[in-house]
Amino acid sequence: MYFLGIDFGTSGARSCVVDAEGRLVNEDSRDFGTLEDYERAGIWRDALWDLIAALPPAIRSQLSDIALDGTSGTVLACDEELSPRHPPLLYNDDRAVEEAALIAKTATTGHPAAAVTSGLAKVLWLKKRLGLTGARLYLNQADWLSGLLTGRVGMTDYHNALKMGLDLDDLNWPAWVEYLADVDYLPVPVAPGSPLATVSRPRARYLGVNPRCMVRAGTTDSIAAFLAAGVTRSGDAVTSLGSTLVLKLLSDSRVESTEHGVYSHWFGARWLAGGASNAGGAVLRQFFDDRQLATLSERIDPAVASPLDYMPLPRTGERFPVNDSGLTPRLAPRPPDDAEFLHGLLESLARIEARGYKLLAELGATPLARVETAGGGARNPAWTRIRQRVLGVPVAPAAHAEAAYGAARLARDGLALFDALR
Repeated sequence: MYFLGIDFGTSGARSCVVDAEGRLVNEDSRDFGTLEDYERAGIWRDALWDLIAALPPAIRSQLSDIALDGTSGTVLACDEELSPRHPPLLYNDDRAVEEAALIAKTATTGHPAAAVTSGLAKVLWLKKRLGLTGARLYLNQADWLSGLLTGRVGMTDYHNALKMGLDLDDLNWPAWVEYLADVDYLPVPVAPGSPLATVSRPRARYLGVNPRCMVRAGTTDSIAAFLAAGVTRSGDAVTSLGSTLVLKLLSDSRVESTEHGVYSHWFGARWLAGGASNAGGAVLRQFFDDRQLATLSERIDPAVASPLDYMPLPRTGERFPVNDSGLTPRLAPRPPDDAEFLHGLLESLARIEARGYKLLAELGATPLARVETAGGGARNPAWTRIRQRVLGVPVAPAAHAEAAYGAARLARDGLALFDALR
């Protein structure tokens, strides 16, 4: 038997297949390239079909379970056939300012749904423009993609549901969400890893997949990266160094602060505390390609702190550790030596990471003891050593650095994955 995980990130989709023992047996990826808003949903759908169809026939015929992850807070307005009625609103879309203010007046104090980039804020913005008949469902990215596989609609996982307003005490939509959004338009929350339905018969025939293959409720891309790392001790964390900088800390305590963009996810008997900065690899990509990053990093002395102090945002607006939609990038002065400039960028990103983990501890989370690293930045040894110096704790690449591997673990283990962390 084989288990498939697919990760839908900002710049591409990645698949990972493991066997019953968790051994990696197949990997693949699709790059999204530069997309117009109206193209996104179609590109995501095509990547899903392509990644599954490209699996060797022997794997497809013995595929037991599938789980998908997607970017947290990316929302699609759909009809009951899952056809989008508006271009997807991405995780960092901050147009729903009025809607976020309304949520803040109505929601439980400190709920992450009150953020301007939250899934619920996007739902309200879309409903205002599409009207009552313009769309029948408002789904997270992972919900929509899973629905394409099963043909069944209207389910989400607790992790993706959080920014839509999930009540973490009873793990359902609270009354204030029903008042604002009408829960008939929202998916039903279930635990990550829960069985949703088998791949629909027409889709299984089309893709050549085992017709008994089960699709399980997924998770967010950053939590999938956490699952990939296999962290089990409170105080251990995973930093995802992708297009953005995402921190996840396994904590005995639940912490939340809308002011700082901090929230906690359900994680069995414990909590996954953290936040997502808009800073990250996307800023590095504005200046350097992979070859330049590797070559210039070799010229950096990671034991020496850079005197340059940047705010390495790709555009105006930050979510964590300061939640400020008006915060502007600061990428000057730029020294003539590109290695010095890169050093300053990497050092500044490490400082944001350190401020984030310090803030979590100040809010009551289990203090940081160790960091494992996922995402493309995990492959940069100079950056790893800079981060270890700035963070003051051991930092190491995760044994499995791709979120798709975490999604594959979720496909294989389901709810038992969280029971093992008790």
